[in-house]
Amino acid sequence: MIRFALALPFAAALALAGCKEKPAETPTDAPMQAGAQRMVAPVLLTPDAKDIHSYAVPAEARVTHVALNLTADFQQKILYGTATLHVAAAKGAKRIILDDKGLEIVSVRSRSGEPLRWQVGEGDDMLGRPLEVELAGADRIVIEYRSAPDAAALQWLTPEQTAGKRHPFLFSQGQSILNRTWIPTQDSPGIRQTWEARIVVPAPLKAVMSGEALTPEGEPAGEGKRAFRFRMDKPVAPYLIALAAGDIAFQSLGPRTGVWAEPVTLKAAANELHDTEKMVDAAERLYGPYRWGRYDMIVLPPSFPFGGMENPMLTFLTPTMLAGDRSLTSLIAHELAHSWSGNLVTNATWADFWLNEGITTYIESRIMEALYGPERAQMLKSLGWEDLQNAVRDAGGAAAPATQLHLDLKGQDPDEGMADIAYEKGAAFLRTIEAAVGRERFDAWLRSYFDRHAFQPITTRLFLEDLRANLIKGDTALEKKLQLDAWAYRPGIPSNAAAPVSPELEKMAAAAKAYGPETSPDALGFNNWGTQERVRFLNALPRDLGTEQLQRLDGTFKLSQTRNSEVLFAWLRLAIANRYDPAVPAIERFLTSMGRRKFVEPLFRDLLAQADWGRPIAERVYAKARPGYHAVTAGSVDALLKPAEEEAAKAEKAG
Repeated sequence: MIRFALALPFAAALALAGCKEKPAETPTDAPMQAGAQRMVAPVLLTPDAKDIHSYAVPAEARVTHVALNLTADFQQKILYGTATLHVAAAKGAKRIILDDKGLEIVSVRSRSGEPLRWQVGEGDDMLGRPLEVELAGADRIVIEYRSAPDAAALQWLTPEQTAGKRHPFLFSQGQSILNRTWIPTQDSPGIRQTWEARIVVPAPLKAVMSGEALTPEGEPAGEGKRAFRFRMDKPVAPYLIALAAGDIAFQSLGPRTGVWAEPVTLKAAANELHDTEKMVDAAERLYGPYRWGRYDMIVLPPSFPFGGMENPMLTFLTPTMLAGDRSLTSLIAHELAHSWSGNLVTNATWADFWLNEGITTYIESRIMEALYGPERAQMLKSLGWEDLQNAVRDAGGAAAPATQLHLDLKGQDPDEGMADIAYEKGAAFLRTIEAAVGRERFDAWLRSYFDRHAFQPITTRLFLEDLRANLIKGDTALEKKLQLDAWAYRPGIPSNAAAPVSPELEKMAAAAKAYGPETSPDALGFNNWGTQERVRFLNALPRDLGTEQLQRLDGTFKLSQTRNSEVLFAWLRLAIANRYDPAVPAIERFLTSMGRRKFVEPLFRDLLAQADWGRPIAERVYAKARPGYHAVTAGSVDALLKPAEEEAAKAEKAG
């Protein structure tokens, strides 16, 4: 049996997985808590679980539940109201420390209304500042506050920035440490919290959140407003508390699945997500029951910075996955897989981000295989392996510390660890274990892993302990064969990794290699290929093609006009590498019509790499595009442009 340093010394009963408590009523959450039972999650207090990206000191006092009562002001671009925090404090503890970034704190009181002393300490631009509250024996604290108009987690869109062009839109994106810009809580993935919320928005709009909707149609809140109530009675990492509000409608996809979207997008979204219910069934057959009730999704406006975000019960999605042919639905398989790895069992700190994404990427391929067959799954794995090689190269080579799974993020924004290393090296690690022990045995272990650690945080050390105790079981030959510590703690790709090979994609690579000035694009069969084949072909083409060859490709296959974002992205990277001027309008159109960081950041990097040709294009397009980007994407591109601007200034000065 694995040893867990889970229990808080002051609340041993609460540290038992599955322990329940019924919270007492507070002024803000009484209507929502009637009859509700919620779990209180354990907290890891081991050295490897210390979160350097939070000011919280959970050994003294920790948040177990958050009750929000907030109003969205679209004119001022703020959320204002109260957060009532349920606190479990050690005997004799006099304070609780929360995370705060840019919040305007109005007051802090006990549940009986008595003022509590508080102060905001010194901090920095990355982490924000510690909010210290003197408890004076209080087990609830009520914080009245306002978010800042530039809160990094929140994006306020004008009607013109939405698909429908009629109403404004608001959405949040909290991963990794951004929710502290709109919720005063302990913003650490290892301090799981249940939550509830009452959100007031202008009457034409609807609000949705990553929890159970208690009032799906809302209720009158005076002055042309409506209030929507939500509840999450299972402990989640605080970055998974998510909100969206806008002109949205819902369409059911099955008994427990459905999609929200702007009305003009809803039909296309529902068609693209047609197989979601089947995906849930396939995932359950592999890894046990889906424990969150419903699995709904919302397709957000194009500025959403990620492909998807696995917010429990309501995955947030980019419209760039709406290809029209369901060819990009591996994204849904990925976000659904997070319902087990990431949401059910969560990395305790961002140094172990791979425990979320690597396991999820592995499960994604298993879901895709179950639904669409091994050939398509093998293509996805092969493309992922290619992404891994590129990520290792971009990180500085196989000896670079950034190519480890367990990262040292001291002094770094945890966002910097969210690279393909965590996703693809993590998935390759699990595939290596599966190959060594056999799929049946590995599946049994992985399913039991989710059961053992359900609703708990995990570290790399504990993950490896679980492997050794419940899968390897003292088999020294197997231990040596797996190279567990090399995978987890050392840079590069271990020698026992096997590259996934897709025969179909190998044909695409060969076709790209053979493509020359005399090749007729019509003879390629491009229009009969799927998305993965097209992407592989475009990525494998030489970066020094002539203008005439590019013109033939673009003219024959209408690459600059394609609706498939993955194919368009691959084409534009090829065009930029060749300084292909006819593609510049498509580059500008793509970069100003969506804000998905996966596409935006590499394209700007590619433009800047083309110096005298690409930098002017990058600067011109970014000036136009930046106001529509979420802070996550804008921050990444800002970091690219600043060194480029400094280098250009130096060159000008030297000249």
